[in-house]
Amino acid sequence: MAQLTYSRLSHLLRLSVNKASVLRAGTETKHGPACCLQFIRCQRSIDSKALQERQKQMMAKSLPKQKPVTGVKQVIVVASGKGGVGKSTTAVNLALGLMANNPSMSVGLLDADVYGPSIPKLMNLKGNPELSDNNLMVPLTNYGIPCMSMGFLVEDVAPIVWRGLMVMSAIEKLLRQVDWGSLDYLVIDMPPGTGDVQLSITQNIPVAGAVIVSTPQDIALLDARRGAEMFKKVHVPVLGLVQNMSVFQCPNCNHQTHIFGSDGARQLADTLGVQLLGDIPLHLNIREMSDRGTPVVISSPDSPEAEAYKKVASAVVQRLQEVNT
Repeated sequence: MAQLTYSRLSHLLRLSVNKASVLRAGTETKHGPACCLQFIRCQRSIDSKALQERQKQMMAKSLPKQKPVTGVKQVIVVASGKGGVGKSTTAVNLALGLMANNPSMSVGLLDADVYGPSIPKLMNLKGNPELSDNNLMVPLTNYGIPCMSMGFLVEDVAPIVWRGLMVMSAIEKLLRQVDWGSLDYLVIDMPPGTGDVQLSITQNIPVAGAVIVSTPQDIALLDARRGAEMFKKVHVPVLGLVQNMSVFQCPNCNHQTHIFGSDGARQLADTLGVQLLGDIPLHLNIREMSDRGTPVVISSPDSPEAEAYKKVASAVVQRLQEVNT
């Protein structure tokens, strides 16, 4: 439906541009260039502004109306420009960190990565969601966090071979047809990139802010910047950057090595004018606990790596307060 709408819109806009060009050409033919040049320039400026305004109005009409997720106070999206930078692990530990910092807060977790869902593995959850009396899916819960993922609806190794419209329809169902209850925060683990899912979520629901995850490596930072710029274009506040895998500390001699570079995300944050929310080390414990489905904030709550995630969670809450005031 969205493709058809945008296709028709593009067709109408092309017709408008062609019609305006014909009208301007006719005007130039009737009037001599020596006496009417200034008038024509003025007319072109007026026509151009009118066309731009008309385009904005038509685009606004074609976009979906934002509607809050029932029962959810604030939505936080965790995104990255590319895969493999630890975005899902960060999203899970951010959600757990929010609750660890303030146990009175209720936090939910939505896996929006339809093609490669990771939340079931990271949160040690299996099974199909049950339906409530209102015919809504009941999230699976572990560690006090209600979770929803496409991974709960398909087999572990089954590929999801869908086109964009089916993916957007699935995202709509994961957002609207889930009984989230009452949540202070819904953390959404976004897929990598800047495609259909990102646009569908940011256009359909009010998003309180975006957290961008990147390693300090130059190639990752290029895509992280694209992700941050996309959220700015769709008017979603960028809460800040998380510099993941920032440093490796040898468990034997404690020597620190910056495998992916040093302070790349910090420099990008300065360039974008946003905050660096925190540094997460490249640590064996984070990887092992994630693979076991016992995130480090739960399994090793007093460890330096868990403290790093909780520090990020505190910075996110502070930035949300700044954005909302």
